Amino acid sequence: MNNNTGHFFYIENEEQFNEIALTTFRHQAENCKVYGEYISHLKVDLNAITHYRQIPFLPISFFKSHSVISGDKPIQITFSSSGTTGQITSKHLVQNLSIYEESYNKAFELFYGPAEDCCLLALLPSYLERDGSSLIYMVDDLLKQSKHPLSGYFLHNHQELYHTLLQLQQAKQKTILIGVTYALLDFIEQYHLNFPELIVMETGGMKGKRKEMVRAELHQLLSAAFGVTHIHSEYGMTELLSQGYSKGEGIFECPPWMKILLRDTSDPLSILDEKYTTGGINVIDLANINSCSFIATQDLGKLHGQGKFEIMGRFDNADIRGCNLLVQ
Repeated sequence: MNNNTGHFFYIENEEQFNEIALTTFRHQAENCKVYGEYISHLKVDLNAITHYRQIPFLPISFFKSHSVISGDKPIQITFSSSGTTGQITSKHLVQNLSIYEESYNKAFELFYGPAEDCCLLALLPSYLERDGSSLIYMVDDLLKQSKHPLSGYFLHNHQELYHTLLQLQQAKQKTILIGVTYALLDFIEQYHLNFPELIVMETGGMKGKRKEMVRAELHQLLSAAFGVTHIHSEYGMTELLSQGYSKGEGIFECPPWMKILLRDTSDPLSILDEKYTTGGINVIDLANINSCSFIATQDLGKLHGQGKFEIMGRFDNADIRGCNLLVQ
């Protein structure tokens, strides 16, 4: 299988998605040792699987305990999840960085337009203060692509961020502020704006700095403080090379090469059909061609039809980790 074509980035319909997902599944069943063993234990007949909804999903915890790779190409970079001292973190061994770069660039442009057309401000202290963050890798690249001189990181310098936002508001500049949730809350305790054109994107997670909040309450606070109608969000994680985005109300959408399915919480191998039902989130990320594209996460979600979904929280026994987790 040619892993460098990126043909999955050009999926236009359900039939194409299914065809590429099945090809990817068979490739990974043969070439990803841990996934192959997992399928074998389930006694799955590979030839009997004719649709992506029948494909087994690898529990995300395997990224903590095993090397989840498909093939023997050298590892270009290892992304790792955040975690408290002594906690085992997830590792995503990436053999082809160009696939990750194409994935986040195409998805960002699909939802927000080219990075070069906007000013990008990043308030991501907890990510900057550790190594191995896939989010920082993405934001670094998007910042380089942005042509605006005020684009950049803000660690704890909230006053500078406030004055920068005022400048951009007066200039009527298209601006995206991407921030970890607790840092955005820290900022609005001191500063308020009325910048209705601003896109505020929270990446989720309190990182142990604050108590988790109901999403509606969090978004209400942020909307009032920045003077915006909606708060945007990003749904991504160390184990994925693709992201979903929400432009408001906590309703996410995926790029065409990524899908969200729900599994029955009492039967992890059963995929739910009903819309508006809560279940465990299974992700198909075809950009994960060199690891595993079929992952059973520890998030709970709800489907809204037309590829839209909502994060409801987490399984009680799941480790807290750095992705968009706002308990309802």
